[in-house]
Amino acid sequence: MAHAVVYTEFGGPEVLQLIEFPDPVAGKREVVVAVRAASVNPIDWKLRSAIRPSPPIEEPRRVGSDAAGVVESIGKRVEGVSVGDHVIITGANGAYATHVVTTPDKLTPKPAGLGWEQAAAIGVAWGTAYQALKSLGVGEGDTLLLHGGAGGVGQAAIQFAKLWGAKTIATASEANHERLRELGAVPVVYGDGLTERVREAAPQGVTVALDAAGTDEAIESSLELVEDRNRIGTIVQGARAADWGIRAWSGGSPEPLTDEEQAWRHEAVGVTAELAAEGRVDIEIAARFLLDQAADAQSLSQNGHVRGKIVLDI
Repeated sequence: MAHAVVYTEFGGPEVLQLIEFPDPVAGKREVVVAVRAASVNPIDWKLRSAIRPSPPIEEPRRVGSDAAGVVESIGKRVEGVSVGDHVIITGANGAYATHVVTTPDKLTPKPAGLGWEQAAAIGVAWGTAYQALKSLGVGEGDTLLLHGGAGGVGQAAIQFAKLWGAKTIATASEANHERLRELGAVPVVYGDGLTERVREAAPQGVTVALDAAGTDEAIESSLELVEDRNRIGTIVQGARAADWGIRAWSGGSPEPLTDEEQAWRHEAVGVTAELAAEGRVDIEIAARFLLDQAADAQSLSQNGHVRGKIVLDI
């Protein structure tokens, strides 16, 4: 029998429950993957708690979208995927599970040198960072102001910016500053006086800003420091972005991602996997939980002070 985490009502982490169900069978165009690790993303608990709107619950709702595992079976019309393949899953339905049924377009080959946990952690965080920086045109000679540098998206953004020739000034609590330095960023503490601290850290000026923190302070300092509002973006305060005249991707934004932005997010998975396998980027795992500890994992994610990524080991 297989197992999955579900909820039947909106609420706190306590509504999550582990259920048993028959081993899934792949449809003609589907793939069944035996999961080895799954990623815990903020969107998971935002949907569970109804902070982010979703349809009414009519049957047990599964949780999670990113994972990594081994292909266990394939449908008769599936091509390019074989039983036994090691794969990264992104955008699936119900990744908090021992088995996931998905389609080949949501799979990316996992390099042999990449661990299960790191592979599972790529999807949302690294895809978002890659796409946001591409959308903002971050490249050689830029100075990026990054709000929320220690989280999964923040750490990914620092490393992509460095690879693409940009300097990063990243906000974080002082306890995380050494980690940001290791990744190549100049850390600054958030809070009163942030704008002046950024000016001191970047006397040459700031050309682009990305908010992964979700605070008004982050937006206000970005508006003060970056001349071109088209080069200020948020992945958290999308619902209010239009009021500030800045750009937004997800985070409650009423504007859906474009086809190009979706393609960038998908492209990021393979790019990141290869870079990580080669040791050119580092995917930090903040905490590990078992599948029946999903509520604890989401509680930790929801407290907002996680450095790196949280994963479930299956």
